[in-house]
Amino acid sequence: MKKIVLYLGVVFGAIIVALLCYIAYLFLSYHRIDDNQELTPERNNQELLSTNQSYRGMTFNIGYGAYTADYTFFMDGGKSARAKDQATVENNMAGVAATAKTIDPTISFFQEVDQEGDRSRHVNEVAFLQQQFASSSNVYAQNYQSAYLFYPFLDPIGKATSGIVTLAQSDITEAIRYSLPIETNFNKFFDLDRAFSVSHLPVSNGKELIAINVHLSAYTDDPAVQEAQINKLYDVMTDAYQAGNYVLVGGDFNHDMLGNSPTIFNTTAERHSWDQPFPESTLPNGFTIPKGTIAQDGVPTTRKLDIPYEPGVSYVSVLDGFMVSDNISVEHVAVHDGAFEYSDHNPVVIDFSLQ
Repeated sequence: MKKIVLYLGVVFGAIIVALLCYIAYLFLSYHRIDDNQELTPERNNQELLSTNQSYRGMTFNIGYGAYTADYTFFMDGGKSARAKDQATVENNMAGVAATAKTIDPTISFFQEVDQEGDRSRHVNEVAFLQQQFASSSNVYAQNYQSAYLFYPFLDPIGKATSGIVTLAQSDITEAIRYSLPIETNFNKFFDLDRAFSVSHLPVSNGKELIAINVHLSAYTDDPAVQEAQINKLYDVMTDAYQAGNYVLVGGDFNHDMLGNSPTIFNTTAERHSWDQPFPESTLPNGFTIPKGTIAQDGVPTTRKLDIPYEPGVSYVSVLDGFMVSDNISVEHVAVHDGAFEYSDHNPVVIDFSLQ
């Protein structure tokens, strides 16, 4: 009996030591990327934008290439953390590229693009998009480089280096990455780092179109963090607008951009941290959230990953979209219905012109 107790004590002690070492590893390896970081655009297309000409924007959270329509994610109450295999990621990325080519946007905002990751089976998705759209100018802004996250235990999500990609069928002369406020407690290892990028696209009248690509936090329950993220975004938008520029913000806002998505999609389940109504009344002067025909069409931009996608059953919402300054004339906004075949998001498309 003494031997058994001693053996169990050694095993228990080893587990405690291993756990403490892992926690120390998480904290020691954690660092945030510097704020206000200059980025280097790849200027593959140096045409200028013009006024009174129709252009198209697209925002598309590609879910790091892991999410097929039958995929479920552990943080939403599902099962998986990683893509099924490399072939699945490659097929999803090919589908994302094909979808974008069909939409043919002048400016594309992509979120959750892995440069390297266990969860995305080590497919360099940034390089893939750059190769698929080689004639477009592009900017990559890294959100985070996470430590090895050993959860869920039997299929850990692992390490990831991920960010956001902006593409343009015109010139991008400069770009900046801004860090967003995040929680400073242990939750920072779950929701990871956040940022937005600001790209400068010259216009023939001497002004610039400021294209902002953003991905706000999803799994924070702290309203102060959500408010601080939005306010920092507002500050940059306002500065760009007051300088006389056009401002187009696209991305995954992790807020209900319609404000009443549960009514539109007949959702009776309780809202989550990631689909609270966007505080539209706080928008800076000169900005709006164009909603086009999204409500009438009834096509969601995202689904909850607790069960495989089933229309009319799965929890869905509208988290993706745009904000525009009032010197941009919006012609149409709609969700491209991809049936969540290649991602847990559908792309949103906006047609606009510069006044």
